[in-house]
Amino acid sequence: MNSLRKHRRICVLFTLVTLLFLFGDGESQHRARREVGIPDIPGYVTLKCDFHMHTVFSDGRVWPDVRAGECWREGLDAFSITDHVEYQPHREDVPTNHNRSFELARPSAAVLSLIIVRGAEITRRMPPGHLNAIFLKDIDPLETEDFRDAVKAAVDQGAFVFWNHPGWTGQQSDGISRWYDEHTDIYEKGWMHGIEVVNGGSYYPLVHRWCIEKKLALIGSSDVHAPINLDYDFDGGEHRPITLVFAKDRTEAALKEALFARRTAVYWKDVLIGGEEFLNPIFKASIRMKYPGITIDGKGSANIQIQNTSEVVYRLKAAGEVEHLRIPESITLYPYRTVLVRVRGTEDDFSGKMQMRLPYIIENLWIAPEQGCPVKLSVEVNFVPKSDD
Repeated sequence: MNSLRKHRRICVLFTLVTLLFLFGDGESQHRARREVGIPDIPGYVTLKCDFHMHTVFSDGRVWPDVRAGECWREGLDAFSITDHVEYQPHREDVPTNHNRSFELARPSAAVLSLIIVRGAEITRRMPPGHLNAIFLKDIDPLETEDFRDAVKAAVDQGAFVFWNHPGWTGQQSDGISRWYDEHTDIYEKGWMHGIEVVNGGSYYPLVHRWCIEKKLALIGSSDVHAPINLDYDFDGGEHRPITLVFAKDRTEAALKEALFARRTAVYWKDVLIGGEEFLNPIFKASIRMKYPGITIDGKGSANIQIQNTSEVVYRLKAAGEVEHLRIPESITLYPYRTVLVRVRGTEDDFSGKMQMRLPYIIENLWIAPEQGCPVKLSVEVNFVPKSDD
């Protein structure tokens, strides 16, 4: 027992020393957290998550608690380290211990108020390829000869299982995602709950379609192996792919419930990918019509001021005409900026006050493969007949 207490003290001391190294003596940006500027939506907290990353306990190049520091600095709320079960290239230097990376990262996550869930990557040839299991209680039972036994061992623990990088050229040389009989088998058994629509820099349109048709959760992951800042130019505005999870509160239980309920979207580059029922509310929560009432004299013009309070640039394209009003063909709402949108009247003698709903498609909010999300911009217009003066 004394030996166990001593071991725990050493782990806590190591964690504190690591945190001091990460945050104590570096430049100020290393001690600062960049919040991800994507709002909550009605009824849910928008959790920013990454459920696919590696450490030296498989083929990664960092110690586990470094991942916690990276996630905190980048504004994430939850993460999972998913080291390979079958692939341990550093075993001569780091002993194989499937649960150890989680155990080492957990104290750092707790200090930083992050949710960390125990995970692992079931690493097999295609088919079925690589599968992540998260919310595990023990990773050791996943080390089996048959991949089905590994998946069943995860599901028996209540794990959420998703298929990783289906179009990865390391297993599909042409980069085309393919659905095999093995995937049908685990899907029909209820053992597949999501698929990575985005992995690192890759987006898989066909997989996006599969998720819609098969009612699977959309997942976006970094699959990071190196220190994260070597893969992304954060100073240049880049960010890792993020899974947005719409949870009832900021707890692990609520996170798990939301994932199984498929309340997810993906934030990749300047694109949001997800169901209209989530993307439309994100947009509505992001913008504010600063002066919602305008007056137009005959065929004259007026400016609508639209403020974007999020970090997402919204690229809008007109989706139809509006009676009595000429609207711009395109609008770009820049992050944290207010944009002037000029509209014009179409009749000299029309009068009256009307609540107008301007139809647009947001081209970089994808509700299906590269299909934009429809929205309506609401503005009150007071039409005044053209003056003779």
